[in-house]
Amino acid sequence: MTEKGLTTREIAFFFFPLVLNVQLMSVSHTIINGALARLDDYVTALAGMSVALVVHLFVGSPSYQNHTITMTMVRGRKSMISVLIFIGLIATYVAVFLSLIAFTPLGDLVLIQLLGTPPLIAAEAKKALYILAFLPYFTGIRGFCQGLIIRARKTTLISFATGVRVAGLFAFLSIGGRFFSGAQLGAVALVSCVVTETLVISWLAWKTHLPFQQGQTEKTTAEVLRYSFPLAYSSCLQQTIPLIISAIIGRLQDGALALAAFGVIRGFLFLLAGPMRNLQQAYLTLVKTMDDNRALIWFSLTFAAVLGLLVLLTAGPLNQVILGRLLGVETDLRNYLRWSLAACAIFPLFYGLTNLLRGWFAGADQTKQLGNSTLLKSSLLLLLWWPLVTWKPPISGIAIGIALLLLSELVESGYLYFQRRHQPASIRHAAPL
Repeated sequence: MTEKGLTTREIAFFFFPLVLNVQLMSVSHTIINGALARLDDYVTALAGMSVALVVHLFVGSPSYQNHTITMTMVRGRKSMISVLIFIGLIATYVAVFLSLIAFTPLGDLVLIQLLGTPPLIAAEAKKALYILAFLPYFTGIRGFCQGLIIRARKTTLISFATGVRVAGLFAFLSIGGRFFSGAQLGAVALVSCVVTETLVISWLAWKTHLPFQQGQTEKTTAEVLRYSFPLAYSSCLQQTIPLIISAIIGRLQDGALALAAFGVIRGFLFLLAGPMRNLQQAYLTLVKTMDDNRALIWFSLTFAAVLGLLVLLTAGPLNQVILGRLLGVETDLRNYLRWSLAACAIFPLFYGLTNLLRGWFAGADQTKQLGNSTLLKSSLLLLLWWPLVTWKPPISGIAIGIALLLLSELVESGYLYFQRRHQPASIRHAAPL
């Protein structure tokens, strides 16, 4: 940061390597799917890996805020150890839960009874979960090291480590193909490349000199846990939003078509607007003054406007090129979801605002409010479940699904903004948003 305050150039050099990191991670999953698609029984392999990843992502969601916790809580050696204790506890919980699904009858209950997975696919998914159960410890350390590097404002190092992961993936798939098959091959390759990424990012974090300020009060283990657990269950509740929406629209008159369209739109928004969540890390690291805050808000509004324009172009004149030719979406489905996709042009704006506010509350050590905001929007969707399914409004299911998605984001951002406005002045002005 310069004496003149935060500049757009500084924000861009911090922000866009994190965007690249997300895209590279998506590429690694695409490469694994491409390898499994070349197997003899590719349908079972792809389905088994998909189910295993869905379970892993949901069970492991409490660890998604490890980098944020590291950025805000690590102020010296003692607090660093406390954060590592929390990461270890969460990793153990995830590993144990995944192992129970993989090795005990709980797996059939979750996969077959609750998720409705065919027995053959469920068996393949459990083979993958045998391997994925080792992953939480490495992703935990990776998030810890990423938090240290983000705090040091060297985000290009994170993209470099992920690039090494993608490069090594090809070798792991080739070698693993000699000893494993099906979804288990995908799991072995994924764990191997994440372990490689973790080793690289750990070495880079070790070589990075952290900007600890003298005289900062260390956080105790109890304080770290009180701060971290609301973030953990908030991440878990975030994963329920698409599940609840899918459960609602799947029961409507055009349920099958609505689910297919929701999958297309949500995947497109994840790719396009997903990077907006990095605004939370940008706020925590870059914003020190009101001028810095205004610069970051201007950057987020500009970026959200560009993303919104891309959404509108995809829904309109570029519909056939992007959705048809690139993504292979059939004409009937493209016409069905066109207007709902256009409505999503405002999603990046609300999503960006939510993550800026989450950065403020995380920086102000008020993570309980972040848990409350996620609980509020998931509870609202649950309340709407029964009347929507019973009444079955005479509009398309995808329109209802996107309305619920936008409503949930609006409710969270509105709640956080309202709570922040009602903070005491001494707290409200301590972190400028």
